[in-house]
Amino acid sequence: MGVLRCVRTELTQAFLLCGALAIGSPLAAQRTTPRTVKSVVTQSPDGQLAIVVGRSETGGAASHASYSVRWRGKPIVGESALGLDFVGSAPFGAGVSAALIARSSHDEIVRGLIGKASTARDHYREAVIALTETLLPHRRIDLVVRAYDDGVAFRYRIPAQSALTAFTIAAERTHVVVDGASQAYALQRSAFVSSYEGFYTVAPLREFSPDSLLALPVVLHHPGGAWLAISEAALSGYAGMYLARLPGPSGDLVSRLSPLPDNPGAAVRGRTPFETPWRVLMVSRDPAQLIASNLITVLNPPSALADASWIHPGKTTFPWWNDYVVPNAGFTPGLNTATARYYIDFCAAHGIPYHTLDGYLDMAWYGGHIDPGELIPDITRGTDTLDLPGVLRYAKQKGVRIRVWMHWKALRPQLDSALARYERMGIEGIMVDFMDRDDQEMLALYHEIIAKAAAHHLTVVLHGTSKPTGMSRTYPNLLTVEAVMGLEYDKFTDKKGITPQHELLVPFTRMLAGPLDFHQGGFRYVTEAEFHPTYTSPAVIGTRARTLAMYVVYEDPLPMLADAPSAYVGQPGLDFLAAIPTTWDETRAVGGVIGEQVTVARRRGRQWYVGTMTDGHARTVAIPLRFLGPGRFVAEVFSDDETALPRTRHARFDVTAADVIQARLAPAGGHIMRITPSATRTPPDSSPSSSPSLQRHP
Repeated sequence: MGVLRCVRTELTQAFLLCGALAIGSPLAAQRTTPRTVKSVVTQSPDGQLAIVVGRSETGGAASHASYSVRWRGKPIVGESALGLDFVGSAPFGAGVSAALIARSSHDEIVRGLIGKASTARDHYREAVIALTETLLPHRRIDLVVRAYDDGVAFRYRIPAQSALTAFTIAAERTHVVVDGASQAYALQRSAFVSSYEGFYTVAPLREFSPDSLLALPVVLHHPGGAWLAISEAALSGYAGMYLARLPGPSGDLVSRLSPLPDNPGAAVRGRTPFETPWRVLMVSRDPAQLIASNLITVLNPPSALADASWIHPGKTTFPWWNDYVVPNAGFTPGLNTATARYYIDFCAAHGIPYHTLDGYLDMAWYGGHIDPGELIPDITRGTDTLDLPGVLRYAKQKGVRIRVWMHWKALRPQLDSALARYERMGIEGIMVDFMDRDDQEMLALYHEIIAKAAAHHLTVVLHGTSKPTGMSRTYPNLLTVEAVMGLEYDKFTDKKGITPQHELLVPFTRMLAGPLDFHQGGFRYVTEAEFHPTYTSPAVIGTRARTLAMYVVYEDPLPMLADAPSAYVGQPGLDFLAAIPTTWDETRAVGGVIGEQVTVARRRGRQWYVGTMTDGHARTVAIPLRFLGPGRFVAEVFSDDETALPRTRHARFDVTAADVIQARLAPAGGHIMRITPSATRTPPDSSPSSSPSLQRHP
């Protein structure tokens, strides 16, 4: 039952806010008599955040629609322009009146999620403001605004109207005005055609070139102390958004939409009624707290699947990364039946649920070049050396399922027939690669692939693509997305490789948008000074404990074990690695410093896994266990062996929520704990029963 409540606010312009709070129910909205207002304030449920929508008289454009954001009473986003540019007509945004037409509140527990949490709270206050041109043709666009405790979001909604029916959007005039002295963490791109794979730039915002596109999320540390992450959610029927800094000393960021490939002067074609994706601004006092936010997920529509019980996330082998290393096996490795059976045997022996058929050199597992060009191969048949039906039968006997990689150009012309055949063959899912675009046309293909894959009970991984925007809530068969410079670049990047600092920027930047596939699992270790790129059997910078911790720190429902079976077999930590869950009931960000160190705790059932990673510097990290709650627990720990790197120490000891673990990390090191209630503790081994790294709270 809804509880009616009214709240008075004094921000900018005092007026009465009345709404209905529906616990666990659909949105309860209160329509109001439209009335012209100077500004509309929408506060978060806890009252800490406020987004103000109104009309600006600055910049020479009378009555220009604008918004601003305040956190704890202080401005963190200044008065920022709103608007859309239409092809063939005047821009929308200047010379408008604003009228409040609806207010509402919503509080619901969203269930059935797959990823960082199985449930999430969708709790916000919403306002709908009609922006109407004061002169002909009197076009109207509504701005829908939501304020959550951990951020704000808004979108443009274009209602049906005689003055605006079919349209083409050339650009979006959404600005984000912040202090130019804010420290920015951003992935710079030189063009819209991008795989989102690159190193992050860390610098004051005013030092970024106006010619550079900033891929989302963009993370900013405001001089006043707040952390701000800018991204988008529910990206459907639209074009992907980037940001660019306007010339001058300020921090005025403006949106840039990925243009259509057949018309660089156009970005979005549509008809009314129509709504854009959400523009999302996550806010926190601590960058680590952004990691646990579910804001982007809950801004998406509910699941479109009546039944998602067939979706089973898990780990997969991926031979391309190690270059099909199969030592002393009595056969030549490659795209052949013997190699596939070899990997299947490894998966079956160690509890790895999936093996992926991919590519080797310039050939796909289904034959033809990786980029097929005009010669489209049949992607339901293996090469002459790969007996696909035989491999599938063998995998089924061993309790392992097969996934298949493909180039999008090979998939698109046979999408319906191939997916239907994959379902009949018992293939578990697909990895689609090399799109490298997020214009409206390509994003429509993404959605078509994912929806049709769901209809055929296939899961999807996207590589060579832009950041996620929460679509996995609507289609939970979309398990993970690459859109990051991961460990594949240790095969061929410059001499520095994928650095420990980069790996400590990723959780605070790219991962805020959603799960990421990082080509993780390398079991061959070197120091930063020793690293050099190697295409076959590449090494990674770090330690065994770091590799294990990465499976907890990084959100990924379908992570790889990318190294060769021969690199894993007989190695300490393999059984532990195989047992780490890939989806979670709860995520807590225990602490961290962006680019330096991070600790993430994730719970599955009654077990907690706690992963810690550091940059290139050795450090001791205090890990308070307050999140455990009452009772006694057993912690199983893999930590760096500083006397014999990159080896690990393995220990078990009793803990409670009152304890603090002092985790000693080597340069590029890690630390991981599996914490289990004592009632279900595993039998003790020869490891020490206590640890000098354990301290009690005073």
